[in-house]
Amino acid sequence: MRFSQDHIRQWREDGFCIIENFFTKEEYLPLLSDFEKLYGSVAPPPGQDEALVVSPDDENLRKLKSDGFKIMDTLPYDGSAELNLISLHPQLIAFAKALLGVDGVHMYQSHTWAKYTGLADYEQTFHCDFNNHTLTCPAEAEELRTVDFIFYLTDVSTEHGALRYVTKSDAKEILGHDFPVKGIELEEHYALVDREKTVAVPAGSLLAHGIDTMHRGTNLTLRGGRRFSMTVGFKAVGNDQIAFHTWQAAAGRPWQNLIPHAAPEQLACLGIPLPGDRFWTPRTIEVTESRWPGIDMEPYKRSLIGFK
Repeated sequence: MRFSQDHIRQWREDGFCIIENFFTKEEYLPLLSDFEKLYGSVAPPPGQDEALVVSPDDENLRKLKSDGFKIMDTLPYDGSAELNLISLHPQLIAFAKALLGVDGVHMYQSHTWAKYTGLADYEQTFHCDFNNHTLTCPAEAEELRTVDFIFYLTDVSTEHGALRYVTKSDAKEILGHDFPVKGIELEEHYALVDREKTVAVPAGSLLAHGIDTMHRGTNLTLRGGRRFSMTVGFKAVGNDQIAFHTWQAAAGRPWQNLIPHAAPEQLACLGIPLPGDRFWTPRTIEVTESRWPGIDMEPYKRSLIGFK
């Protein structure tokens, strides 16, 4: 396992945990060419990538600049099978199950994110992410919570716009509560800045956090700087309060880059039933096999009694 019980404890108590070098070089280095192919053309020309000067005024701190989110894409990706499958890495799935304390999880979010110095204003005020993941609020029971992973394909320093966060206990001490549903005041933001921690990590590292945790993005200041990352969210199977991406609504996207290459447990994280599920019949197997040329349906066929 690439995680420990201490990582699980830290995530549950602090709301965050970091595992450096979670992914091996053999796993993340090939993905850099995908990112360059997908996003390299938008990088600012040499000499035009000066860092943005961000004024810490009230309006800037309260507004999340939409431009900061423009170089993102959603699974499935127009890239290699490796890029598409990294979100469903078996160790990532195992970690999500361990954090939530459940036997089965669904991946409900996966996107790539490329940032370049001077391309956009990435500076944010402290905030939580739950407002666009649920219509209620983060649950107290572990199995009803969610886990968001951010993993980095490039080295991240403070000059690369490293994410900043505050532990759940520090945030509650400063805010006096743990449910900032309407945002925070400017004075509270600066008080949180005084307690913030910086996610400066080498490429291949993993950050796990909850959707009820205080964090913020920062600007890249290194000339010619770039930061390539991916964000992946998991929830327990059957947790219908949580959603973000709807995979079934993206039928026209390049699923052929993922589905024929994925194992049954990885496909199950997308809502495709495991072998042995009552959904599978000779007919549903045949139709699915026809829809996705190259998919390995043998495990599903073997699970059927008397299948010919």
